[in-house]
Amino acid sequence: MGKKKREVPELNSSSTADISFILLIFFLTTTSMDTDKGLARRLPPPPEDKDLDAETEIKERNVLQVRINAMDELMIGGDYAEVSEIRARAKEFIDNPENLANLPDKVAKEIDFFGTVYITDKHVISLQSDRGTSYDKYFAVQNELVAAYNELRDELAKRKFHKPYTQCSEDEQLAIRTYYPQKISEAEPKNYAK
Repeated sequence: MGKKKREVPELNSSSTADISFILLIFFLTTTSMDTDKGLARRLPPPPEDKDLDAETEIKERNVLQVRINAMDELMIGGDYAEVSEIRARAKEFIDNPENLANLPDKVAKEIDFFGTVYITDKHVISLQSDRGTSYDKYFAVQNELVAAYNELRDELAKRKFHKPYTQCSEDEQLAIRTYYPQKISEAEPKNYAK
C-alpha cells in the first residue's frame, strides 16, 4: 500500500493586500517625520517715512561688522578672528560695560522693573557671508551671536530676578529683551575678492 500524499491547505491570499494596505496606513499615520527647521528671526517692521532719515544715519560705532569669506575665514570688525572669539566680542559690543567711545552709544531708556537705565539699543550686528561660505561655518557664527544675547539676558535675569531667563515671567522676559534687544542684520551673500 502506497503512502497517501498529504494535502496542504491553501492560504486565502485575497485578504493579504487589504492587511498590507491597513499596515501601510497605520505606519504612515503613526510615524513622525523630521521637518526642516530654520532660524527663528523676526523681520523688523517697514520704516515709516519719518524714520527713513534716522535710519540712514547709523553711526559706525553702533555697527559690528562680522564677515565670512569663501574660505570660511572670519572677520570681526577689521580683524581676523576665530569662532570661539565671537561670543565674548559680541557681548562686549552689545553691553558696552565701560561706555567706551568705540562701542555703541548708551542712551537712557525707561524699562519696567529696571527704571531708567542706560543701554545700547541702537547697536546692530551686521553678518555678511560670501556665496562660497560653508553652511557649517555660517551656522556656527550665527549660533555664537545668538548665544551672546542669550548669555547677556540670562546674566541680567539672575542679577535682577535671581533666576534664569527661562524661568522669568513673560513681563520680566519682555523687560530683559528690551534691555538687550536682539539686532542681527543678515546681508545678502556677496562674492568677496580673494
